[in-house]
Amino acid sequence: MASLYSTELYAITADARALAEEQPLPEALHRTSLLMRVLCFLAFGRQDLEDHWKSLQSKQGFETVRGRSCSILTSTITTASVILATSVVFVSTGSPVPYFDYTTPAPYCLLILSLMLAVIAMLTSGSGMIRWLHTDRHWTQQQLKLGGYFVLSYLLSIVAPMFFVACSLHGFIFAMLIAGFSSPSVICRVVTALWLVTYIVNIGMILTETMWRYAQSR
Repeated sequence: MASLYSTELYAITADARALAEEQPLPEALHRTSLLMRVLCFLAFGRQDLEDHWKSLQSKQGFETVRGRSCSILTSTITTASVILATSVVFVSTGSPVPYFDYTTPAPYCLLILSLMLAVIAMLTSGSGMIRWLHTDRHWTQQQLKLGGYFVLSYLLSIVAPMFFVACSLHGFIFAMLIAGFSSPSVICRVVTALWLVTYIVNIGMILTETMWRYAQSR
């Protein structure tokens, strides 16, 4: 009985301490530009930092945010590694067939660009991962309270790696499309055209869903 009472008392005390630590949204986070709203949406799925700020009021909420951010960065590193390895293979070897030549200037430059962006994505993801693993809840709150550059840096640590890996992937895709449409083989051009249609349809679906969610997140 005494043990049960002690447990309940500890839970009530912990809840009271958590409520006491709750802080209102800082004034610096109320005024957000269009760029900030877009970055917030890409990072947390919301156009403002109000929900994110609330999640930082408790240790459990902060650990959830930390785990989600590290998961995103881990996926980004994995994707960038695959693109990097694939780009290296294409850059370092010649085309095995004459009707699909990706060593011409335009595809080759895009492959080099894709490789470089994949490396940047891995570096920014790694630095962002280290930042999240070694930060704590109170330091994060203090950084967000400063607003301006500090909030921008905070959001870019999550969004920038995704941006670089997306650019790297598109650079690789465009290189393959150019090489395919430049082929003297009719079959190769037809297959490339089908791939382009599939690519456009999927990008259209992704953009449509993203815009709908952006509108709903207001």
